[in-house]
Amino acid sequence: MRYAKDKDEAQDMVQNGFIKIFKKLDVYNFEGSLEGWIRRIMVNTAIDQIRKNKRDPFSIEDDQRVQNIEEDVPFSEEDDYETKLKAEVAIKAISNLSPAYRTVFNMYVIEGFTHKEIAEYLGISEGTSKSNLAKAKQKLKAELTAKFAGHE
Repeated sequence: MRYAKDKDEAQDMVQNGFIKIFKKLDVYNFEGSLEGWIRRIMVNTAIDQIRKNKRDPFSIEDDQRVQNIEEDVPFSEEDDYETKLKAEVAIKAISNLSPAYRTVFNMYVIEGFTHKEIAEYLGISEGTSKSNLAKAKQKLKAELTAKFAGHE
């Protein structure tokens, strides 16, 4: 869901990712973790699908907001309501980012890619990657600050 604009697109990404994993299982060389190998294929599949769905989704000017998404976030019994609410709001805020901002944010913050790696994967400049990340952080901060003002 971190890369998709809605649940249908996320399901397509997962389906395509698993197809690639099963097709390439014979090339896995048991160096490094299987989890890391699978994660990399899934992330690359999501990025490939984003590229396919948009002509230039990584333009700095692309600031179109995507539709709000209702999320079911799994929590254990001991998690309190406020923590669950904050996580749901954060996930919605991330999914409200434009595809360009959301993708760079996820790749840098969640997946741990460098700006150089992001630029290479997405076919953009390092400057665009840095700019998209900065703007994504600004938008998330503004949205989350507005949501949680007075709730702490």
